[in-house]
Amino acid sequence: MPAFMTVALIITTYNRPDALGLVLDSVLRQSIMPDEVIIADDGSGTATKELVEKYKSMFSVPLHHVWQEDKGFRAAKIRNEGIKKAGAQYIILIDGDIVLHKEFVKSHILMSGKNLFLQGHRAMLDAALTYKALKEKKINFGFWEKGIRNRKNTVHNWTLAKIFSRKSLSTKGIISCNFSFWRDDAYKVNGFNEDFTGWGKEDTEFGIRLLNAGLQRRDLRFCAVGYHLDHGNNNKHLQSPEYKRNLALLKETVTKKKKYCTNGLVKR
Repeated sequence: MPAFMTVALIITTYNRPDALGLVLDSVLRQSIMPDEVIIADDGSGTATKELVEKYKSMFSVPLHHVWQEDKGFRAAKIRNEGIKKAGAQYIILIDGDIVLHKEFVKSHILMSGKNLFLQGHRAMLDAALTYKALKEKKINFGFWEKGIRNRKNTVHNWTLAKIFSRKSLSTKGIISCNFSFWRDDAYKVNGFNEDFTGWGKEDTEFGIRLLNAGLQRRDLRFCAVGYHLDHGNNNKHLQSPEYKRNLALLKETVTKKKKYCTNGLVKR
């Protein structure tokens, strides 16, 4: 970790202001605040805009709202818009349904390093616990609490984190709901590939291009704890033409060992 670094927390969202409010509550209690928070909004209605406006007065750091028109699932593009908005050196990405442990931002800062991107994990809350959390504005969860899957991912322990947060070149389980990287490295590979539309694989493909460009992955364990709010399980997207096209784009990146995409942060 450098002696000094600036950090942007980018939160992707779409029409779920109740969950986003809980996430922002968890950002406000961070032991180390990011230098800026950016809501990357994939076409939500006015309720999300009103929520962000309400929270702006609560934040001691800038809270920005980057919005794009709703033309279907375009996570790659809205993440790029968030990255372009960021002035910070280091980017932490989360989804708008990931409630953060109070040491979440600190974890990403302390575990960061040159030529590294960080892959965190999540503890999954079931529907009943999610309902309770939203109703009671609950952002603290215990290890033994009923309604948590992946329970080991609730453990925060710096000693264990230093032992088990290892570097690797693995492409398994690359997801952007708990993910961080240097802004310069994002520009090195031209960010997310906006040819990916519809749900799935745009984050995996971005991570693979970072690896192809010479970076290593650090798999975060026992730190950067995030609690994933339930949103039901709908696998219809796995049969969609968009998902099948995304799989083909991913395969092309792997086969050709691509480092750079043309339809990304900078258009060529």
